[in-house]
Amino acid sequence: MITVRLPKEMEKKLETIARNKNKTKTDVIKEALERLISHEESEKDSYELGKDFFGRYGSGDGLLSITYREKIKGKIHAKLRARLIIPQCLLNLILYSLF
Repeated sequence: MITVRLPKEMEKKLETIARNKNKTKTDVIKEALERLISHEESEKDSYELGKDFFGRYGSGDGLLSITYREKIKGKIHAKLRARLIIPQCLLNLILYSLF
């Protein structure tokens, strides 16, 4: 047996609901608790919601997280090299056009 103290306003609402349903306050509380428990039991955590999708749409590259840093470094270096190559190309064009 459990005893619960309710705020006056909540107790008034409970009495109104019980009266409208022709049930006792105990029955109304039991129904509410059954719904809450059922909802809590059926509610899945984030892992449960996504576990069917984990690995399903993978890239096939198992080293993505390991090589990510190196890939970014490579892209940055390539961009820097491209900036340095363009002036060299222009210089070559100028030199060839003079001769």
